[in-house]
Amino acid sequence: MENTTHRAGFVNLIGNPNVGKSTLMNRLVGESLSIITAKAQTTRHRIKGIVNGDDFQIVYSDLPGILTPAYKMQEMMMRFVTESLKDADVILYLVECGESHYNQEIIDKLNLMELPIILVINKIDKATPEQIEATKLHWQQLLPKADVVEISARDDKNIPELVEKIKNNLPISPAYFPKDELTDRPTRFFVSEIIREKLLLLYKKEIPYSVEVVIESFKEEEDLIRIGAMLYVERETQKAIIIGSKGTAIKRLGMEARTAIEEFLGKHVYLDISVKVLKDWRNSDLLMKRFGYYEGD
Repeated sequence: MENTTHRAGFVNLIGNPNVGKSTLMNRLVGESLSIITAKAQTTRHRIKGIVNGDDFQIVYSDLPGILTPAYKMQEMMMRFVTESLKDADVILYLVECGESHYNQEIIDKLNLMELPIILVINKIDKATPEQIEATKLHWQQLLPKADVVEISARDDKNIPELVEKIKNNLPISPAYFPKDELTDRPTRFFVSEIIREKLLLLYKKEIPYSVEVVIESFKEEEDLIRIGAMLYVERETQKAIIIGSKGTAIKRLGMEARTAIEEFLGKHVYLDISVKVLKDWRNSDLLMKRFGYYEGD
């Protein structure tokens, strides 16, 4: 007999860049699905993580940080955010303690919606009680209908309380995905994200943001997985920086990425990384579609 008290729904994480969305996403899912670095704008795509219990299924989505677009790729990233408001059952609006900046268009849309909103104030481990209270008051004025939960995603503080509040706001529904699924993204996607994470950590300034990682081959053998990755950049100077003097920089990238991919896949990996110039790819509709910046493509 079907369990009529089963709850399931889509819970979408939004907020400004660098407020800890990816850290929270990984805490909630219990796996490293989203890139975590100290740099802003690390999430480019909508990444779903699925958590199952006997009587619930939560489908979390980590979305790009809210920003003012400077080029076509960022426009598509912001489209992911606005489109996510339409299919959510619960919105987690994540802010950093002490943060006051907001996007009025997003705030207005949220206030017009009937769905539950949970304002999550993160990084309370680094704040005084006065700073926490001031942050809470500021955001309650902007989102008066939102519930408030104060957390530290890094220290796991109040995460169980947040999960309970999420579960209580889910609609009664059967599961949307098979109970053994962790994410809707294929393995190739996470391999490319691991390489991109290493780019963010190893290279400075604009370089990581100018690179698109494409997994061009993925061949599983008995004892080894052979992976071919192409790094697309916008200029020859960027290609030279990624390769480095006598290939030292790209060699280090390959070693660190391979180690992380092997840990993720639980198997030995042969990783071949190449670099190619695609001029101004971040402003090309055709290339945006090719690289998956249109939902459903």
